[in-house]
Amino acid sequence: MEKHEEELIRTLIDRDPELRRYYEEHIELEKRLAALQHKHFLTPEEDLEKKRIQKVKLAGKDRIMEILGRYRSA
Repeated sequence: MEKHEEELIRTLIDRDPELRRYYEEHIELEKRLAALQHKHFLTPEEDLEKKRIQKVKLAGKDRIMEILGRYRSA
């Protein structure tokens, strides 16, 4: 996420529980993905998990952007 988006999220996170949930999930998925990316070799199961995490993370980011869009247009 870009810096201005992160700043907007920080201003809205306390009053929007849905945004908070998706943002916290996004941060957790980033950590899990980073742990997998630091490995020199991934088992087939780890590779599948990495791909699953990437898909979930992207879907969550899309949802975050939708929420931010509602605030920008309001």
